[in-house]
Amino acid sequence: MRLFQTLRFKLTILYLVFIVTPFIISAFALPYYIQGLLSSETQKLTSGTLNALSRNIETYLDDLDRLSTSPYLSDDVMTALKLKANHRYQTANAYTRLKTDRALTGTLPNYLINTRPDILSTIIIPNTGPAYLTSKDYRIGVKEDFAFQEEDWYKDALQANGKAVFTSAHTQNYLINSEAQQVFSVARLIKDPDTRQPLAVILADADKKILEKITKDITFNVSSTVVILDENQNVLYSNHELPGELQAGLASFKSKDVYESASYNGVSRNISSSNWKIVVFLSNDELKSKVQWIYIIAFLLSAGALLVTFGVFVYFSRWIVKPFKKMNHIMNKVKKGDMSERFLTRGRDEIAQLGISLNNMISRLDELINQEFRSKLAQQNAEFRALQSQIQPHFLYNTLNGFIGLNREGQTKKLETAILSLSTMMRYSLEDNQHTTIEREFQFLEKYCLLQQVRFQEKLTARIHFDEELSNVSLPKMLIQPLVENAIIHGIEPDDKNNSVSITAAAIQENGVRIVRIAVSDDGVGFDSRIPFNETQIGLVNVMARLQMNYPDSTFHIESRPGTGTTITIKIPLGVIEL
Repeated sequence: MRLFQTLRFKLTILYLVFIVTPFIISAFALPYYIQGLLSSETQKLTSGTLNALSRNIETYLDDLDRLSTSPYLSDDVMTALKLKANHRYQTANAYTRLKTDRALTGTLPNYLINTRPDILSTIIIPNTGPAYLTSKDYRIGVKEDFAFQEEDWYKDALQANGKAVFTSAHTQNYLINSEAQQVFSVARLIKDPDTRQPLAVILADADKKILEKITKDITFNVSSTVVILDENQNVLYSNHELPGELQAGLASFKSKDVYESASYNGVSRNISSSNWKIVVFLSNDELKSKVQWIYIIAFLLSAGALLVTFGVFVYFSRWIVKPFKKMNHIMNKVKKGDMSERFLTRGRDEIAQLGISLNNMISRLDELINQEFRSKLAQQNAEFRALQSQIQPHFLYNTLNGFIGLNREGQTKKLETAILSLSTMMRYSLEDNQHTTIEREFQFLEKYCLLQQVRFQEKLTARIHFDEELSNVSLPKMLIQPLVENAIIHGIEPDDKNNSVSITAAAIQENGVRIVRIAVSDDGVGFDSRIPFNETQIGLVNVMARLQMNYPDSTFHIESRPGTGTTITIKIPLGVIEL
């Protein structure tokens, strides 16, 4: 949470909002806009090119359509076809038959021979008699007895009743020596203009390669696949091999004129004269690759600009923030009592003026603290000595009362032992030091409990234990003894039964912190711990005062109820104890 409140964080947010964000938006928005613009222009170009391509194919199909009407342009040909259709050819004289054959084998080819070179051949199939072939290749011929009437295109021509019928790609299975692999054709039923009776069917074959010639010069700004579909949505021509996705996509053009997928966009146009359809698939991947360099340039420009602005930001943010961090560091040292460091000022700006004021404040504060420290130190020493002077007379008074009891009972041996223990204790208490170790303090408590056991005999049992790892832990001298004395005098002595007192010191973990826990407990008469202390409980009050004076983070807890004994627990964090 503190990070979010720093000046550097606020400057970083401003930098991100007003510098980084606009650069990132422009780096992505500009190429995206250009990509959309290119896509729109590509669609317009595709649409225009597709219209031109469809018109070229329609023009070619119109030529085929006009070619199929050529018999109507010659009276000799029409007369010959009528003669064939009316079954009069066989009964006609030789001159008439010659004239008929010459019209069908000579006159008609004169109309057909000058057509476009990619129109390979035409065949007229009269209702009776053989078929007549016109071709620029004199090596090919019509198969004898070929059943033209069984062909689908022948049936479609009859059903169209005089209108042109365009057929999809097929082989010339009715010819011999034909080298063309695939052709597409137009077929038409030739009818008598007078009686409207069918006379013959004409079939004109065009090389499928003409579709490649028409489409090869058509280019788009991306890779494209051009497909021509016949009236049954079968592929008549494709300039490239169709992958599975495009083959499946062709079905969508039955109901609509566009196709969209992740890899391709498709557009179609109908060729009205033949009910064919021309489809162009454009590569989305290539279109994206065309704008990829725009993304790269935009990214590089943005990255370069961000690097420059980031360098400027780092320099100025450090120039602004570093003095404040230095001031904060100095203030933290002042807070810990170190008044030696000063802020080094440069220039005459507001930051320099603030630094000068900080230095003046620290100097003045150092003077005031020195004065207060000396007076406070003297006061604390006086208070500590006053506390000690209150504890020692209280302890001696209770101990001498015990000696009087031993003397009255005539127990001189125990009295001698008690006096030796007291002398050891007095020597310990009169040493000129205010702190001791837990080990020495507990040895002192053993002597003290021994004196009390001499007095109380079997009525008192003492258990004293401390963890070895705490032997050298520092502790205020005679901090625990008033608690033990209080437990014996006020807890055990008034009770009628035998009692015990327990004194322990252990190292524990509490919320991840190592703590020294000192406990003094007895099973005596107890008292109501909810009642506040009074002026007669000087032992507890003094111990609490000394504990708080030496360890402000320590805790002092009393748990007691009448008839259940008393437990006093002291907890001191090891971090504040001098080891």
